[in-house]
Amino acid sequence: MVALPFPFSLLRSSAEAVRAGALELAILAGHMILYPTGLVQERRPAPPPPGAPLAREGPAPPAGAAGDTPPPHPPVLLLHGFIDNRSVFVLLRRYLRQRGRRRVESLNYSPLTCDIRTAAELLGRHVEELCARTGSPRVDVVGHSLGGLIARYYAQRLGGDARIRTLVTLGTPHGGTRAVPLLSAHPLVRQMRPDSPVITELARPAKGCRTRFVSFWSDLDQLMIPVETARLDHPDLRCRSVRVSGVGHLALPVHCAVAAGIRQALEAEEAADDASGAVSVA
Repeated sequence: MVALPFPFSLLRSSAEAVRAGALELAILAGHMILYPTGLVQERRPAPPPPGAPLAREGPAPPAGAAGDTPPPHPPVLLLHGFIDNRSVFVLLRRYLRQRGRRRVESLNYSPLTCDIRTAAELLGRHVEELCARTGSPRVDVVGHSLGGLIARYYAQRLGGDARIRTLVTLGTPHGGTRAVPLLSAHPLVRQMRPDSPVITELARPAKGCRTRFVSFWSDLDQLMIPVETARLDHPDLRCRSVRVSGVGHLALPVHCAVAAGIRQALEAEEAADDASGAVSVA
């Protein structure tokens, strides 16, 4: 591919930024309409009666098929970002369900939450409840922005790697971000700054962490400064990063290409489990 001369490459990048900005505004307008629908916690399915078989994920085997039933997909838990709620995942949730993930749930953490560690503990309690209700020993988690950082803290620092099989993060400030300095009065925003105690704690050794991490980061993410901070790089973690071009921060949970990438990431991890003969953690 021939590199464009400097003025033309600058014009091209500027046009991409304008398109991404327009898309962000459109998504923000739509999200403001949907936001009230996600204020309350979603209703959980009633637990099965004693002795009843637990529901299993994935398609049923063909009639007359020999061998054991294929292993079910783990439940998928969606975790929103700062001052947001589960309504941000309306499209992603529908997309995953249409492609075989029948158990997709969202968790709202309180807008009054002021500490990532406290939110991670809440996530841990919910994951335990989800595992008990579905009979699945592990779950997959998709976290947008702050939600990814909360889930990472749970997996990396609170023993949540025994429960989270794969954590997919979307525009999460793994290295901290310097965006929106006017909001630094909020404790959660301060915890997302570079060199904050939480970011420093997550940089510590994490040998033996069993969770696989996939971080999606965008070259036009306005809330990640620098944009590379949304890449997860840690010597002790099994992680890979996926660069997304021309997509802003708000578009990450709703963009069709990102949704397809999330599905592919989850399926790739399942294939890796099958190839390695991994044993589920009880």
